[in-house]
Amino acid sequence: MKIRLLLSTLLAVFIFSATAQITTVGIIGSATPGGWDTDTDMIQDATDTAIWTINIDLVAGESKFRANDDWAINWGDSAFPVGTALQGGDNIPVFAGNYDIMFNSVSGEYSFVVNSPIGILGSATPEGWDTDTNMFVDTSGIFFVTLDLVIGEAKFRKDDDWAVNWGSADFPTGTGTQGGENIMVSEAGTYFITLDTTTGDYSFEEQISFASVGIIGDATPGGWDMDTDLERSAEDPNQWSLFIDLVDGSAKFRADDAWSVDWGSIDFPTGTGTQGGENIPVTAGYYRVDFNSESGDYNFTEIGNYNTVGIIGDATPGGWDTDTDLIQDTIDPTIWRIALALTTGEAKFRADDDWAVNWGGSTFPIGIAEQDGANIPVEAGEYNITYNSLTGEYNFELFVVYDQISLVGEASPAGAWPDTDDGGVNDTYLTIDETDNQMWSLAGVTLTDADDGGGVKFRANTDWTVNWGAVDFPGGTGTQAGDNILSVAGTYDVSINTQTGDYLFADPSGTEEILNPADIKLYPNPASHIISVALKALNISGSAIVTIFDMQGRVMSRSQRQLSDNMTINVQNLDVGSYLLNISNGKFTLGKRFTVLK
Repeated sequence: MKIRLLLSTLLAVFIFSATAQITTVGIIGSATPGGWDTDTDMIQDATDTAIWTINIDLVAGESKFRANDDWAINWGDSAFPVGTALQGGDNIPVFAGNYDIMFNSVSGEYSFVVNSPIGILGSATPEGWDTDTNMFVDTSGIFFVTLDLVIGEAKFRKDDDWAVNWGSADFPTGTGTQGGENIMVSEAGTYFITLDTTTGDYSFEEQISFASVGIIGDATPGGWDMDTDLERSAEDPNQWSLFIDLVDGSAKFRADDAWSVDWGSIDFPTGTGTQGGENIPVTAGYYRVDFNSESGDYNFTEIGNYNTVGIIGDATPGGWDTDTDLIQDTIDPTIWRIALALTTGEAKFRADDDWAVNWGGSTFPIGIAEQDGANIPVEAGEYNITYNSLTGEYNFELFVVYDQISLVGEASPAGAWPDTDDGGVNDTYLTIDETDNQMWSLAGVTLTDADDGGGVKFRANTDWTVNWGAVDFPGGTGTQAGDNILSVAGTYDVSINTQTGDYLFADPSGTEEILNPADIKLYPNPASHIISVALKALNISGSAIVTIFDMQGRVMSRSQRQLSDNMTINVQNLDVGSYLLNISNGKFTLGKRFTVLK
């Protein structure tokens, strides 16, 4: 159970001209056995004479390092348990515990690695599933630690071993049970984490530095009197963004609508703001503003403020003479969409029904268009088309309207898998939705238990060429030629979305349903790093399981998230290709297809 000391590549703040001047290095302070009166000497490394180590019991208090039992040379800092000490620096705050301490008398780097029976580990933690991060213990026996976490999973365990471990599906608070589920950390951030090993109660309390970050100044809509707030990223609590109209003038960023913390610089459109820095000179335009409250880095990306963006070409209904206008997203104005039937031919995107601004690319169905680029080659079909007028990313997502969708299998009402030439007599047919030709359903379907080789599947047009399956029951995301669905005996209302593969066998007396994917927006799509999921139109909230599948039905990631009007999902670790996003909370399930392009 170790926290690794990350050795800096920075130059040491100070380097003594001759290390021989230091004959001993000790630790001293109210946290140490000798208090502020007597050093407890550390052991010098035989190979690297700048490294000093000790195992020691400390109480809650403060400490410093010093050389030769004298205050002439001493080091301190305010960070704990890892930091870089400066000559004459602050006292180091210390929690009670037994520690392996390491100090570098040249660079000033130090680490206090607590020896504790309880640790936290998982994909959300700095050390992953390989190494526990030890937790401290307070006087009441509660274990605690402050840790930077990413979206992922975590568990608590004892003595670096799975024999005793605690987990639960709940986040940010819950009661862990022995061998319980992984805890789904739904948002990256810095958390104060506690665990009561007697009850299993745990808490992840996010340590948010700022409740809000805004932009203010005579270039902004609120002038110097009112901040225009940016939106915090769910993936990185230090990252903030906003779409905004600005005029010629100046601006600054500030925290919590107050001048206590503000950032500025003379650089535009990109730069690094410093505390109390100069006003940022702004040129009028419509911008996406990105700001990092940890580093101070900012970027004003100008966006073409187009009245319309359309698709044109001999593959489109209007040919090369008339644009078919796309619909602008209500949250991200750089995203434009349309569902459209196309013929084999070519197409381009253009702004305001004019060739002055047009975009094209040589690849299909996804690509990155360039100004005055090549015509996009198009294959005939019905598509959901998405275009990003800022990045040039486009996606033609083919969807097929089937004549028939049916449920088949030994566990289906027919009681047998269909023969190749049975004419569909062993199929149980679903009904197409009047308003959404991708949604099919049937009420009151009686199933039996899935035996070996049994279960059920969905198929199109009484043929095995197109079929959907997955082992999950009562809901899941079916993939082409996927596994048999392992049904449980009962009577269900059955539904499937043939575009996403999401299916549901719902209790007829319940309220669970498959939601129309047209009601959620996914952008940008294609994406390279982050995808935003806009759920505002659904007016839903609470906790849900968010799962990403590849096209073979393999789970690429799964986490529990708190739903909001606009969620962000990190996809930078996914390979180039198509994926299915599934969101489910026991009351509804919804799916959306997206593409990763890098």
